[in-house]
Amino acid sequence: MTHSVIPDTSFLIRLLNDEDPLHENAKGYFKYFLENDIILKVSTIAIAEYCVGGSINELPLMNLQILPFNLDHAKRAGEFARAIFEEKKITGEELNPRAIIPNDSKLFAQTDCDKSSSYYVTSDSRSVKIYNMLSKRISPRFEIIDINIPYNQKFGILD
Repeated sequence: MTHSVIPDTSFLIRLLNDEDPLHENAKGYFKYFLENDIILKVSTIAIAEYCVGGSINELPLMNLQILPFNLDHAKRAGEFARAIFEEKKITGEELNPRAIIPNDSKLFAQTDCDKSSSYYVTSDSRSVKIYNMLSKRISPRFEIIDINIPYNQKFGILD
């Protein structure tokens, strides 16, 4: 089975900004994935977020498969958002009275629905926090990779 990962917008931003403190970590993961035939799939949601401050032409699209948001993703995103909202009530965080599905829920749902994706790659500590809340109620099929930890430490590779 071919393995794949889904990077979020924060990963793409760090990968493409050589002045970012996490640029080298993002570049290390990107190179590791490519060298190990791990497919990178980017969500249309992450592309939209990236395009708020950048251009689609900056993205390494030749190395990315585009993953459109579909009906299965929408159903799973609703389940994930419900679990996260319920967990937030328990932790006392205030909820918006209008249930807007956060992009984290949508991106997590895409990763969970994609049978070949084992990892969601991010540098966003808020995403990690949301994933941990979600995991208290639902067991996602994927793990989070936090690029604050270099790829060689994550995968036990000696330099």
